[in-house]
Amino acid sequence: MEQDSHHHQRWEGKVSARVRNVTKAQAWPLVKDFFNIHKFFPTLATCYGLHGSNGDPGCIRYCAGFSIPSNGPESVSWSKERLIAVDDVDFWLKYEIVESNIGFNSYESTMKVLSDNDDESNGCMLEWSFVVDPVEGLELEELVSKYRVAVQVMGQKFEEEIQSLEKKHIWTS
Repeated sequence: MEQDSHHHQRWEGKVSARVRNVTKAQAWPLVKDFFNIHKFFPTLATCYGLHGSNGDPGCIRYCAGFSIPSNGPESVSWSKERLIAVDDVDFWLKYEIVESNIGFNSYESTMKVLSDNDDESNGCMLEWSFVVDPVEGLELEELVSKYRVAVQVMGQKFEEEIQSLEKKHIWTS
């Protein structure tokens, strides 16, 4: 992709959420489950794999059903996203949108699971950052706000998922 930086400034944003009572090791498989992010992402109706193996760099997912105001009430928002890199040691992944109807051009995003503090049993942090060309019909602050809400809800859903698995004795700390 050609960099066109002399014509416009790219948007960058970063949001995070504290996930209580979930260790980095427990949260990471949920983040890395690239084809099933709809389980934890608010307003995302569906997500499934189109190409490759789930969690392997190069795999592509299809996501649909999130709301972007400029699309109008009747249209379904969708994107095809390729996993670029995965780091199972430092718990991060990077992906890009390769095709969409939401106006995101040159979009790259990184999701990280970080230590909340020295006592990891107390929880972890989800961090979600992105770089994208300016999106018509949106302001950067509005987009960052949407991501902030999404990562907070994801964190809550991660807590609920781990709690449910622990009750079923599927996952032990």
